[in-house]
Amino acid sequence: MAIHYLILLSRQGKVRLAKWFTTLSPKDKAKIVKDVSQLVLARRTRMCNFLEYKDTKIVYRRYASLFFIAGCSSEDNELITLEIIHRYVEQMDKYYGNVCELDIIFSFTKAYYILDELLLAGELQESSKKNVLRCIGQQDSLEDMEVEDEVTKLM
Repeated sequence: MAIHYLILLSRQGKVRLAKWFTTLSPKDKAKIVKDVSQLVLARRTRMCNFLEYKDTKIVYRRYASLFFIAGCSSEDNELITLEIIHRYVEQMDKYYGNVCELDIIFSFTKAYYILDELLLAGELQESSKKNVLRCIGQQDSLEDMEVEDEVTKLM
């Protein structure tokens, strides 16, 4: 079970976050983003959340105005991938307090931190919601300490 990439896409087709777990050239990444976004945005709301793209499966879910799109191996279980997407959204909801597209735009580093705590090399690294939030809280406190140190050095 390995996710190759995770893309957060707005309804207008703008990429809000992209994480690649396989090595691809920038040209290939751009082609995948273009093709997958066209495929997903063209689908109706009542259609299945799984589709085939080349030799991978695309699993997506729409939350509010964002599409969470994961590309995984063709032999992987789509429902597990869908659950991983849902777990990521739950973690962001707890951290941001009802996450919205603007939260991801203006503090995208936090969205990447949460994703990095949840997934490692496309595999689910941490299944405990509490541990993920604890690690993110520790990262926040480290950042705050660094900012305080910089401020005291300037004075």
